[in-house]
Amino acid sequence: MSVYVITGVSSGIGFGLLKSISEDPQNLVVGLVRNKAATEQKVATELGQRSNVHIVHGDLTNYASLKQAAAETAKIVGERGIDYLVGNAGFPAQFDAYSPIGELGEEPEEIDDVADKLFKTNVTGNIHFFNLFMPLVLKGKTKKVIAITSGHADLDFINNFDVENSALYSASKAALNIIVAKFSAQYKKDGVLVFSMSPGVVEVGHFGDLTPKQTEGLMKFVGRVQAYAPHFKGPVPVEGAVQTIRSLWERASIETGYAGAFVSHFGNRQWV
Repeated sequence: MSVYVITGVSSGIGFGLLKSISEDPQNLVVGLVRNKAATEQKVATELGQRSNVHIVHGDLTNYASLKQAAAETAKIVGERGIDYLVGNAGFPAQFDAYSPIGELGEEPEEIDDVADKLFKTNVTGNIHFFNLFMPLVLKGKTKKVIAITSGHADLDFINNFDVENSALYSASKAALNIIVAKFSAQYKKDGVLVFSMSPGVVEVGHFGDLTPKQTEGLMKFVGRVQAYAPHFKGPVPVEGAVQTIRSLWERASIETGYAGAFVSHFGNRQWV
C-alpha cells in the first residue's frame, strides 16, 4: 500500500493519475485542487464512492491554503506519511503558447501579468508545496517527490529545432527544474528521491477553440516536433500517459541516477 499526494487532480493528467492509482483499494490518494466541491462531485460521478480518495482544497498561489492542506493531509495519512508527492498542477498560459517571443513584446503588460502568474504557480507554488509536505515525505517508506515539467525547458530542443513558442511557460518550467535539483541536493542524504519528469505530449484539451493565428503557430510547432521525432503522430491519451508516468516513477531511484534529474516519461531526454 502506498500513499500519494497529487496536486491538480480536477482534470487532465492529475485526474487520470487519481483514477488509476485509486483503482487499487490498498492505495491512499489525497488530491489537492482549487475547487474542492466540483472535484468531489466529479469523483463521485465518474469513479463512484472510493474510500481511498480524499479531495483537499489547496491553491499553489495561496500559501495559507497549502499550509492548511498540509495539516489536513497529515490527519488523513497519519504515521504512514507520504510515499509519492506529485507536483502536477501548473498554469498553462495560452498567451505565449503559439507565438514567438518577439511578437509577445507587442503586449508588455500581458507579458508581466502572465510571467508573474507562471512563476507564482509553477515555481514558488511548488516550493511552498514541497516544503510544507516534506515532513510527511520523510515519514513515508518510498520517499519520492516528482514535479511534472515539460520538454519545452530543454535548451537543446529549443536551439537545435528553433522552437519559438511558449517562451514564458518554458522559462517557468526551467526554473522549476532548478528548484527540483536544489531540493534533491538537500534531501538526497535522507533517502528522498526528487526529480522532474515531462509527461510528453498528452491530449488534455489545450488545443480547442484556437484562433486562425494560434492554429498557425500550433502547426509550426508540430512541424518542429515532427522534425525532432519523425515518429510523432500526435498527442497521446491521458490513460496511456498515466501508465508510462507511473512506470517511470516506480522504477526511478537515487541509485540509478534520477536524483535531481530532468527527464522525459521515457526516463531520458527523448521528449516525444
